[in-house]
Amino acid sequence: MARVLIVEDQPKLLQTLRLGLEAEGYDVVEAATGPDGYRSALGGAVDLVVLDLMLPGRHGLDVLRDLRAEGFSRPILVLTALDSIEERVQGLDSGANDYLVKPFAFAELVARIRALLRSDLPARELILRADDLELDLLARRVSRAGAPIELTGREYELLEYLLRHKNEVVTRDMIARDVWKETTGAMTRVIDVYINALRKKVEQPAGRPLIRTVRGIGYALKDEP
Repeated sequence: MARVLIVEDQPKLLQTLRLGLEAEGYDVVEAATGPDGYRSALGGAVDLVVLDLMLPGRHGLDVLRDLRAEGFSRPILVLTALDSIEERVQGLDSGANDYLVKPFAFAELVARIRALLRSDLPARELILRADDLELDLLARRVSRAGAPIELTGREYELLEYLLRHKNEVVTRDMIARDVWKETTGAMTRVIDVYINALRKKVEQPAGRPLIRTVRGIGYALKDEP
């Protein structure tokens, strides 16, 4: 499942885009300001960014330039009401892969997203690995030492998130925000329950632990001893 970050400050349009893209099978991350969009792009393991330009806190062109300067290589589609030739050229020269002007047809937006993801396919990781654990993003299959592992939808999303952040410590706040799309609050116990269930499925058959508890902080999936 490709993860799309939408950076848009109009609440109704943001909701429409999120619901529409989720119906198309995408995992959607939201941001409503320039600074939040910048942080989400760098820290959210996203596959594509849909970026408005007229954003509070930071102009979208500045976000775009800084993301490219930081080495962010995923496709960025600018979605904006700024429609002059000069503005389109400036957006593309600043690092955008595509430029779509509002108002737009949702079907065209989806088609452009598909095209950008296809063009980026050779550069994207299609199989995430840790030790002998593999997660196939296209087939949505998980296996360890070649043996298939059956996961629920939420367990799969949680494992994918941990693998995308392999050898990094992820906090419960990060997991609640990026996997459950919630604030931590009452999610702490839920997250711990899912981590334990995931451990039973991906660790016990092999007898080698992968998911480590970082006391007082969160978890880390490591493929080294």
